[in-house]
Amino acid sequence: MAEALKEVGKVVVIAPDRERNAAGHALTLHKPLRADEIRAGVFSVNGTPTDCVNLGVLYLLKGSRPDLIVSGINKGGNLGDDVTYSGTVSAAMEGTLLGIPSIAFSQLGDGSFHFETAARFAAGLARQVLEEGLSREVFLNVNVPNLPLDRIEGVQITTLGKRIFDDSTIIEKTDPRGRKYFWIGLAGMKWEDRKNSDHEAVARGEISVTPLHLDLTHHPTVERLRSWKERLENEIG
Repeated sequence: MAEALKEVGKVVVIAPDRERNAAGHALTLHKPLRADEIRAGVFSVNGTPTDCVNLGVLYLLKGSRPDLIVSGINKGGNLGDDVTYSGTVSAAMEGTLLGIPSIAFSQLGDGSFHFETAARFAAGLARQVLEEGLSREVFLNVNVPNLPLDRIEGVQITTLGKRIFDDSTIIEKTDPRGRKYFWIGLAGMKWEDRKNSDHEAVARGEISVTPLHLDLTHHPTVERLRSWKERLENEIG
């Protein structure tokens, strides 16, 4: 993706030094961070994706604030509820918190990936975002089917899908000493049928682009809870 984005502008890579699956929006506060420049314009950070964006914008690129932050390409999708666990998506969220247009990219698949498909689309979408901008506090979550570019069926603007969790999500095992241990399993999870969802789009072979918003407040419920105000205040005397 870095190579593809060089067609759009100057690229600086600031990435974790290892896989950080399901890191979420974690920020490292209790140990020192190190940023090693392994070659010109490429930094390896011993932290989370959120650390990389924070350290990059506020220190490594101080005085040359980036016009755009692109996170990924993640190995595997970040669809529906999974965005809350994703370090890739959280890096784009952190960029948005810092006031910079941001996009997260994930490539579906397991083992062999057609990263060239996501990279080519990333360059085109980056150009569009730089030209048109994004709404305040909005960032984009992109999921790309694991297909060659000429087999992609199109692009859909989508909403987040919804996973169905059941008892098979937790897998119980026993170690050689007879003690139980557990794996959180993902393979058996199903998806709700939701029209225009990211999951349905990629299942059809389409690239999914989902706009996400920083404001998690459910505003209609704010008004409802205000009717509870007097009773709640009575609870504290």
